[in-house]
Amino acid sequence: MFIERSLQESGYEIRRQEFTVNERAVWNIDVQRTGNRHPDEIVIVGAHYDTVPGSPGANDNGSAVVANLALARSLADATPERTIRFAFFVNEEFPYYMTEDMGSLRYAEQCHASDERVVAMICLEMVGCFLDNPDTQRYPVALLRHLYPTTGNFVAVVGNVRSRRLVHRVIRQFRRTKFPSEGIAAPRWLKDIFRSDHAAFWSHGYPAVMITDTANFRYRHYHTAEDTPDKINYIAMARVVTALRNSLSDLAGTGR
Repeated sequence: MFIERSLQESGYEIRRQEFTVNERAVWNIDVQRTGNRHPDEIVIVGAHYDTVPGSPGANDNGSAVVANLALARSLADATPERTIRFAFFVNEEFPYYMTEDMGSLRYAEQCHASDERVVAMICLEMVGCFLDNPDTQRYPVALLRHLYPTTGNFVAVVGNVRSRRLVHRVIRQFRRTKFPSEGIAAPRWLKDIFRSDHAAFWSHGYPAVMITDTANFRYRHYHTAEDTPDKINYIAMARVVTALRNSLSDLAGTGR
């Protein structure tokens, strides 16, 4: 499997969390760098590696998987103060979303059952579409159009109210990197904030944010056969990875 091979080539020891869905074995993957001062405090960066049937999934969610692999590679020799885990989840898409067969929900449940202290979870969900043309950004409710940009060139850092401090910390690093970014710590009634693997961690009380290009509110090839590699803005995506690397340095104490 490409993900596992890439991680092994970077020097990591692969771990699988296997379970059965529809009589087939599926699994989450993770690797970690154990903290040298606070190993029991865990920062997780995760991305789902499945896509919807009929879609190549270059942006959803290949962009996030590649970003997570790049982050793991860049920190392969780091000695963080806190433990950093890079996780790759199965079964985020329909019909598994927020069911017992969703990979990240299984993973978060295991963290909770093991009484692990997850101090931050960063979910990478589509990080490849950045557009400089006006009126390329839409929102799930009209009010947000008056509060946030209508040009789709920014990354969104999405949290719930309980994760607002994490939203602020991550946004701070994006702005230090001078990459356009917008944050929101939204109430539960804004249902679109739940649309990825971070929601599984919220369900167990862990602070978590989603890093996203806002999916179908910007990307017109969302969940189609046209979600192909030629649609990705690779320069912007590389800058997102740099900002995320700085966020991990801040959250886990890796040094710069």
